[in-house]
Amino acid sequence: MAAETKTMALAKAINESLRRALETDPKVLVMGEDVGKLGGVFRVTDGLQKDFGESRVIDTPLAESGIVGTAIGLALRGYRPVVEIQFDGFVFPAYDQIVTQLAKMHARALGKVKMPVVIRIPYGGGIGAVEHHSESPEALFAHVSGLKVVSPSNASDAYWMMQQAIQSDDPVIYFEPKRRYWDKGEVSTDAIPGPLHKARVVREGTDLTLAAYGPMVKLCQEVADAAAEEGKSLEVLDLRSVSPLDFDSIQASVEKTRRLVVVHEAPVFFGSGAEIAARITERCFYHLEAPVLRVGGYHAPYPPARLEEEYLPGLDRVLDAVDRALAY
Repeated sequence: MAAETKTMALAKAINESLRRALETDPKVLVMGEDVGKLGGVFRVTDGLQKDFGESRVIDTPLAESGIVGTAIGLALRGYRPVVEIQFDGFVFPAYDQIVTQLAKMHARALGKVKMPVVIRIPYGGGIGAVEHHSESPEALFAHVSGLKVVSPSNASDAYWMMQQAIQSDDPVIYFEPKRRYWDKGEVSTDAIPGPLHKARVVREGTDLTLAAYGPMVKLCQEVADAAAEEGKSLEVLDLRSVSPLDFDSIQASVEKTRRLVVVHEAPVFFGSGAEIAARITERCFYHLEAPVLRVGGYHAPYPPARLEEEYLPGLDRVLDAVDRALAY
């Protein structure tokens, strides 16, 4: 693929990244429900089966456990399968295969067996979907040793993090923020990407750090814009990876701003923000001027579409947490 910079939507960036991987490595396979002829329900795999054939881009039965189990077998034979779970809430039939087999195989084989499997999961709300189509289960997978868990927030990261995930010899759960699929950004196909699990400061600030990943990074940037109108300087940190977490970058930001608010769509209760809050409190106890606060979904089943805006973190809820932290 010729190196160039393009403006493309996040979904298109993933498509282009999969295309590049299929072109450069004959061991890369794409599999999942409706990924071939239909091109996926979000058209993320559109055109790939047409160009690479049904043996490389495979329409599978509606059986998530079977899809992941097959991917594990293919990885044992030297392939690098990229599996699509059509929606976040559909991953649970495959949960046993993922946490009992996929995550454990490397340790079980004393390091002799690699598991280069990528599991793509469109996740999160904001699109008015029905039940089981708007979940944010990232903490369930981050809790499992042996799995890497990442989530891009923009088109450039979507492209390069997919490349890095496919090249990883460890299994990667790649959470795609479906409400951001149509957000456009610049993608350079000859860039030198940073480490897959390295957080990035996307906006400098001095008064407070907002840490987020995936769909909430854009919201945090909007919060920082709104706060700036009131004279508050907020730093926005895109975590990019949920497991492992880049605690060093979070710590460096908090030591500068002395306050931290963590934002994610998933429920606050036992969410990834809880681990961040605990670890940063340990690391930055003498730097913090306020407790680490968390903003996320409620500890309740995801509501019907007409109520999801009440459930999801929004501008006002994050600004309220910012005000509470700054009031200490």
